[in-house]
Amino acid sequence: MTNPSIESMQEQKKKLREQAHANRNAQEQKDELSQEICARFIAFPEYVHATTVMYYIDVRSEVRTRHALPTALTQGKKIVVPWCNDQGELELFHLESMDELAIGMYKILEPKLELRSLPAKQVTAPDLDLIMVPGVAFDRTGARMGHGKGYYDKLLQHARLDAPLVALAFECQLFPEIPTAPHDIFMDLIITERASYHGKGRGSH
Repeated sequence: MTNPSIESMQEQKKKLREQAHANRNAQEQKDELSQEICARFIAFPEYVHATTVMYYIDVRSEVRTRHALPTALTQGKKIVVPWCNDQGELELFHLESMDELAIGMYKILEPKLELRSLPAKQVTAPDLDLIMVPGVAFDRTGARMGHGKGYYDKLLQHARLDAPLVALAFECQLFPEIPTAPHDIFMDLIITERASYHGKGRGSH
């Protein structure tokens, strides 16, 4: 890839990211739609059969997952949530109660500081049977665009190939095409309030 094409791709992504943020911020009835989307997620057969499931915890205008977590904790599954360490990497935490979460930096709900280093609370990406993934924008092939920091890309590189990657999004976050690079990871499924879209997944490269 030549530098001009990398630059134009970055410019494309920047515009798409801005548009997706604007769409998501303007989305009405986020709570109700988020409940519908989370209900679709737990009805997904791979969720039913999974033992260890990673949920992201919503920030800002993302599909709201925090309201679904208390119920998830009662369903006999090992629920895992990510948090970001000082190196800018996601680590995984075994969540057993909502009381283990507190508002951290940037007003993000995170595992309490004193619990993070407990061995019983630490989980690795290969332990996950199903992974819920947030994102800023998607297309119907499963291409995903995050905030550009690569947090999830790094984490997902270590996930098992048989662990489905399921993105939750509002329909307004879907675009005809997301620019992708060879290293980009595609989702297996994108669930919106309107439909479920089967993506290429990681077998696409």
